[in-house]
Amino acid sequence: MKKIDKLIIGSFVGPFIITLLVVVFILLMKQMLIYFDDIIGKGLEWGELGSLLFYFSIFMIPQGLPLAVLMSSLITFGNLGEHFELTAIKSLGISLTRALVPIFVLVVMITGFAFLANNYMVPKAALEAYSLMYDIKQKEPGLDIKEGSFYNRIPDISIKVNRKFKDGITLKGVIIYDHRGRIGNKQVIVADSGKMYTMLNDQYLKLELFEGYDYTEGSGSGQDETGRPTTEETYRKTKFSKMQVVLDLSSFGMNRTDTKWFKGNRIMRNVSELDLDLDSVKGELYTQKIGLYSSRTSFFSLHFKRDSIILPKELQDFRKEKDSIYRAKLASVTATPTSTFTAPSYNPAIPSFSTVGYVKLPDSITRKEHHLSDSLYSSKERTKAEIATALNRVRMAKSQLQNYNTNTDAQVSEYKVFRIQWHKIFANSIACLAMFLIGAPLGSIIKKGGLGVPVLVSILFFILYYVLDLMGTKWAKQDVISVPVGVWMANFILFWIGMVFLRQARVDARLFDADFYNVVVDKVKKRISLLKGQPKVA
Repeated sequence: MKKIDKLIIGSFVGPFIITLLVVVFILLMKQMLIYFDDIIGKGLEWGELGSLLFYFSIFMIPQGLPLAVLMSSLITFGNLGEHFELTAIKSLGISLTRALVPIFVLVVMITGFAFLANNYMVPKAALEAYSLMYDIKQKEPGLDIKEGSFYNRIPDISIKVNRKFKDGITLKGVIIYDHRGRIGNKQVIVADSGKMYTMLNDQYLKLELFEGYDYTEGSGSGQDETGRPTTEETYRKTKFSKMQVVLDLSSFGMNRTDTKWFKGNRIMRNVSELDLDLDSVKGELYTQKIGLYSSRTSFFSLHFKRDSIILPKELQDFRKEKDSIYRAKLASVTATPTSTFTAPSYNPAIPSFSTVGYVKLPDSITRKEHHLSDSLYSSKERTKAEIATALNRVRMAKSQLQNYNTNTDAQVSEYKVFRIQWHKIFANSIACLAMFLIGAPLGSIIKKGGLGVPVLVSILFFILYYVLDLMGTKWAKQDVISVPVGVWMANFILFWIGMVFLRQARVDARLFDADFYNVVVDKVKKRISLLKGQPKVA
C-alpha cells in the first residue's frame, strides 16, 4: 500500500468510527423514546435493560452506516482540501479519481458488511429485541405503594398505608384486605405501624406489623334442636403486638415468551426465508383462485349447464300445429299462377285461406291457447319463488366474490411487504456506495472540514434519502409503482447526484463560491444582451 493510500485511509477511519457511534446512539435514543412509557416504572434489572439496548444497537448499525459513510467522507476530503493536502496530491499528477480509490475499496467492504448485517445480524437482533420488548410490556409495574390509596396490584391483596416515611421501609396506619379465600372481605388486618422488606431477589414482600388487630369472619357447621345441620356465622378478633405477613411477588417478575411466535415478522427474516415466504404467499393466491373457479358453476347453473327443460306435451302439440300452419301459409304465398298444383277437396279439419292470407284457427287450437294462457296466470307464485331463488344465488355469488377480493387484497398486500423487505436488504447496503459518491466529491468541492458544514450538508442529503425512501416504499405498497422501482428509487437518484458532483470535482468547479455564480450570471446577462442586439431579418 502506498503512503498516499495510508494517508487517505487514516484520515477516513477515525471520523467514520466516531460518526458511526454518534449516529447509532442518536438512532438508539430515538427508538427507546418510542417505548419510554413501557419501560419506566417496570423495575427492570440492569441485565434486562442492557440486553434491550444491545439488541437495538445491533439493529440500528446498518441504518447508521450510510449516514456515517456520507459524513466521514465529507469530513475527510473537506479536511484534505482545507489544508491544501488535496492540492498537493493533484500537483503530483494524481487525479481525484485515483485519490478516491482507497476509500472506495474500503466503502465496498463496508457495503458487504452492511449486507451481511442486514441478512444475518439484524433479523436475530430484531427477534430478541422485540420479543424482549413484548415481555416488558406485559410485565407488571414495580411495587409502588402510595400514601392514602389502596394498592391492588398484588393478586388478591389490597393494601392501604396512611403514611410512608422517606426511608421507604417504615409505614404508619396499615390496612390489609386478604381476598385469597375468595369469600369477600372476610379477613382484614389493621396495624398502627409496620415495616416493609423484599426478600429472595424481590420474589417476596415481608411486612412486619406492630400493634394491631386481625379481624376474621367465617362460617361453621352446627345442629339445631331437631338435629338438622345448620350454618353458623363466626367472628374472630385477634390482637397482636407484632405480626409478620409474607406476600408472593412472583407476578411482578418477567416471564419470557418463546421467540418462535415472533419469527414470522418480515424484519426478522433473511433473504432465503423471505424467498420461502414469497413462494408460500404466491401459492396461497393460486389456491384461492383455483377454489373460486372450481366453485363458480354452483352459482351460475344456467350458464354452465345445457338446457335440459322438457316442454309439456300440450305445448309440444301446440308448437307442431303452429309450425304446420306457418308452412302451409308459406307454400300458398310462394305458389305461381302457372303452377300445376291441384287444390284438395274441402275438408273441415284443414283451415281455408282467403286471398289476403288470413287463417282461421280451428276451435280446438283456440281452446288450447286459452288453456295455456290460464296456466301462465296460475304459475305466478311459482315464478316469484324462482325469482327469489335466483336472487339468493346472486347474493351468495356476490358474497363469495367479496370474500375472495378481501382475502386476495390481504394476500397481495402481504406479498408486497415481504418483497419490499427482500429488496431493502440489498438497497440499504448499496446506499453506502451512493452516499460515498456524494460525500467524497462534495467534500473536495466545499474544502471545509470539521463538524460544521459537513454535518449540515450530510443531514440535508440524509433527509433527502430518507424522504425518497419513504415515498418509494409507500408508492410500492399502494401499487403506484413497482416494488423494485420504489425501493431502489432513492439510491438511483442519489447515485446520479453523486456522479454530477464527481464530474464537477474533477474539473475543480467552485459550486459553493459566490464568484462562481457571479460569473455564471454575467455570462447569462451577456448572452441575453447579444440576443437582443441582433438585427431582425426581413
